[in-house]
Amino acid sequence: MSDVFAAFSRFAKTFPKGSVIFSEFEPGDCFYLIQSGRVQLIKVVNGFQKNLDILQPSEIFGEMAILENSPRSATAIAYDEVKALEFNKANFEVLMMGNPAIAMKLLKTFVKRIFAQKRRFMVLTVPEKMARVGDVFLMLDETQPIPDKTTDFRSFNLTMDDVARWAGLPVDEVQDVMHRFIDQGKMEVFNDRIVVKNLTELSRYVNARRGREAQ
Repeated sequence: MSDVFAAFSRFAKTFPKGSVIFSEFEPGDCFYLIQSGRVQLIKVVNGFQKNLDILQPSEIFGEMAILENSPRSATAIAYDEVKALEFNKANFEVLMMGNPAIAMKLLKTFVKRIFAQKRRFMVLTVPEKMARVGDVFLMLDETQPIPDKTTDFRSFNLTMDDVARWAGLPVDEVQDVMHRFIDQGKMEVFNDRIVVKNLTELSRYVNARRGREAQ
C-alpha cells in the first residue's frame, strides 16, 4: 500500500490519540486508509459498548459509506496518534480511474473486510459466554490465513487479552471460560498461543448453542 500513500499524500489527515474519527449511526461520506498508528472500532450491542477491533497501519475502515451509502456501523477512535488517507466518493473515483492496479487491491480488501466485519459482529451476538468465546476461534479460522487446514488441530497466536477483545468480554470472564475448555480437554493455553484440539468438535458445540438460542 506504500504506492497509495505516496500518490495520494494530499488526502492525508492526522487524528490525535483518543479523538473520535467518526461515530456510530452518523452519516458517512468517506473512508480511511491508515498510514500510521492504530484505530479502535467500537459498537453498541444490546445497550453495551463492545470493542470490535483494533486496526493496524495499511488497513481500511469506514468503507461502507462508499459502498452502501449507509450510516456508520461503528465508532472509530484514534488508539494512538493516527495518520490516515481520507477518501470521499470524488477522489475515490479518481483513484479507481487513474490507478486500476491500486483500485483492484482496494476492492479485494473491501470484500475481505466486509466479510470479516460481519463475522466479528456475529460473535458479539452470541449470548452464552462459553459459546461466544468458542466462536472467536471459529471466526479467526475463517477470516485469517491458517497454515494447515487438513487437520482439526489448530494453534492460534493469541493471548487471553486478545480473546477477550474479540469476544467483547472482560478478561477475567474469558479466563473462567477458557479454564472450562481446558478442563474438558478441548483446548490448551500457553504464554504465546492457544491450541484448539478439535475444531470440528468446537464448531458443533457453538452451533448447537446458536440453534438453541434461536428457538
